[in-house]
Amino acid sequence: MGLKLQRRAFLKNGAMALVGTAAIPSFLTRAVMAQATAAGASRRKLVVIFQRGAADGLNIVIPHAEPSYFQMRPTIAIPQQQILDVDGFFGLHPAMASLKPLWDAKHLAIVHAAGSPDMTRSHFDAQDYMESGTPGVKATTDGWLNRALCAEDERGREAETPFRAVALTAEMPRTLEGKIPALALNNIRDFHVGGGGATAANASFDAMYDQSVDAALRGAGREVFEATKMLQAADPARYMPAPGAEYPKGAFGDSMKQIAQLLKADLGVEAAFADIGGWDHHQNEGSVDGQLAQRLREFSESLSAFWMDMGTQAEDVVVVTMSEFGRTARENGTRGTDHGHANVMFVMGGPVRGGRVYGRWPGLQPEQLNEGRDLAVTTDFRQVLAEAAFQQLGARDLDLTFPGAEMSPHRFLKIIA
Repeated sequence: MGLKLQRRAFLKNGAMALVGTAAIPSFLTRAVMAQATAAGASRRKLVVIFQRGAADGLNIVIPHAEPSYFQMRPTIAIPQQQILDVDGFFGLHPAMASLKPLWDAKHLAIVHAAGSPDMTRSHFDAQDYMESGTPGVKATTDGWLNRALCAEDERGREAETPFRAVALTAEMPRTLEGKIPALALNNIRDFHVGGGGATAANASFDAMYDQSVDAALRGAGREVFEATKMLQAADPARYMPAPGAEYPKGAFGDSMKQIAQLLKADLGVEAAFADIGGWDHHQNEGSVDGQLAQRLREFSESLSAFWMDMGTQAEDVVVVTMSEFGRTARENGTRGTDHGHANVMFVMGGPVRGGRVYGRWPGLQPEQLNEGRDLAVTTDFRQVLAEAAFQQLGARDLDLTFPGAEMSPHRFLKIIA
């Protein structure tokens, strides 16, 4: 691959995407402390999780006080006696038992009937709209999370650390594309830049930036390259999660463990992103057991392990989860559910006013359903994300972060203190 192609690979859509893996040693903190100190003026951090495939919110947070729920789902409804009740009306799927202690401790909040005002049932379009933060607008070129970091830059500084925005993904996610440089790390345990072996990749990466005529770009490249060399020299086995933090096997658990490593290394990370797929259950979704239960178990155990792993630093972290849309209220003929509308979001963290279900419940009676088939949206997903960006990232320009949405603090649900 030629030099120009390599450069496009690294700088796709204005973001520095480093695809590979490595552990974060303690000495790396000292190496980038000068940059991270300024970036760490605010200690708060935001982690965004995308459940790709349209998770079934009605079997995740179950409205068990609604008789219609059981009537519309004769084979996949969660039996009343196995639902983990949270407030007398809603309850968690039993596979989410690991998150119940966080709910009881008021560090976990639920937003039900949340979603996009756009009515698409296309996975691709809905994910794009949610990650761009502009439902129904295909022309948007950047993501809401990147713009939130731009909106924070009213403090008059640029990103001083290459670790300011990090995604544990193979490619740069839509939500982090934009003006603020971001890193996409497929796996930090065996970190390298591109292909062809560490030595060849390092040489091409170094040469690419040495030949750049843009001094600012060249400086940013050197910062990332120096960080890369340090990561390559680290022993992944040196990182040990905190006592009691038991991450499940699987890609998502691994991503959350690596996010914890990055945050605890104090590298100036402000925003982190990870995703978990496998939620598109048109057939054999299952009830207490089955496909959905397996996804929920990995999802929940990964989040609870992350909370435990972060220890006292969890007081500064907020995790927000989202999925492109929900699923039909009624099960289909193949014991699954089809593409729907409203869904459920979780907000977890130290500053979270948890132990509550936020949002207005629209009901499941036939006349209350969207198009006669779906849970109706009563909370725009951008209300939740705008509050998280405002409180955790200091994004005060919400018109920049969510153009056209008319977001302001008076529309917040007051989930985050």
